[in-house]
Amino acid sequence: MAKRTLYWLQGGGCGGDTWSLFNMESPDILELFDLLGIELLWHPTISTLRDAELRALDERILSGQQRLDLFCLEGSILCGPSGTGMADTIRGRPKKELAQALARKARDVLAVGTCASFGGFGAGGETEATGLQFQKTEMGGLLGRDFRSGSGNPVINLPGCPCHCDAVTGTLSALVTGPSLRLNEHNSPLDWYGIMVHQGCTRNEYHEYRVEEKRFGEKGCLFFYMGCQGPLVYGSCNKVLWNRRSSKTRVGVPCFGCTRPDFPQNYPFFTTRNIEGIPIELPAGVSRAHYLAYKGMAAAAAPKRLIKRKSGI
Repeated sequence: MAKRTLYWLQGGGCGGDTWSLFNMESPDILELFDLLGIELLWHPTISTLRDAELRALDERILSGQQRLDLFCLEGSILCGPSGTGMADTIRGRPKKELAQALARKARDVLAVGTCASFGGFGAGGETEATGLQFQKTEMGGLLGRDFRSGSGNPVINLPGCPCHCDAVTGTLSALVTGPSLRLNEHNSPLDWYGIMVHQGCTRNEYHEYRVEEKRFGEKGCLFFYMGCQGPLVYGSCNKVLWNRRSSKTRVGVPCFGCTRPDFPQNYPFFTTRNIEGIPIELPAGVSRAHYLAYKGMAAAAAPKRLIKRKSGI
């Protein structure tokens, strides 16, 4: 069987998705590529092609001489200033033009990380950053809402800041070996983005009884006052642990909601916006009236062992 070819392009971003990917183990990323029969054409961190060789590779892909199966973009597409794309260039040309051309040649296209998926940090700013097929919550982006890759798929979005390595390798494995990917409304695979970060959180019981924290260092729920977005956003952080060990909430840090299309939000991270003590944003499907009644009763019924454990007594 012919090897599947992969080309990785970095746009405007920090490179964190690359380092997350390189931290995978058993197998490591190069071993996985061997197992899946993936030929890495280019990755800016580990490939050794000189510029002339990379230029020749790009020309072969764009002319159809070189097959491209998997195109991965990390980082946002910078369209500024004034739509020129000259905020991010390659060989004197806007990088957005290369990204668009490669995407249209690829069998499947992956947006790796929140910036590539939705625009991320620079969206709406002077760099005019956008995702490949989304601008925050709106479909469109660089490629347009109707874009489909050679396989018929839209851009497959793998948000996260950074994206967990298992989401990248699991998606690549599915695309290579054949199982169809079920996608959510933001074109992210449900296997990794079909559950809330809240599911699997070790603080869930505190949340149910509204044993809540107003400062760091305790064991209770961080949703009500500390800005945790675990009950609001989809992601596998408490299902597929980081470094096989932990997650933000397990070490007492609120979920930042980094998989949200509107990440980063324009309000403080460590404060829960509320009206009269009730969070403005409630978990999906929960009405405000029911929430008020249930949480009032739950707080009154909180077991003493939770309250004691909260303070480590």
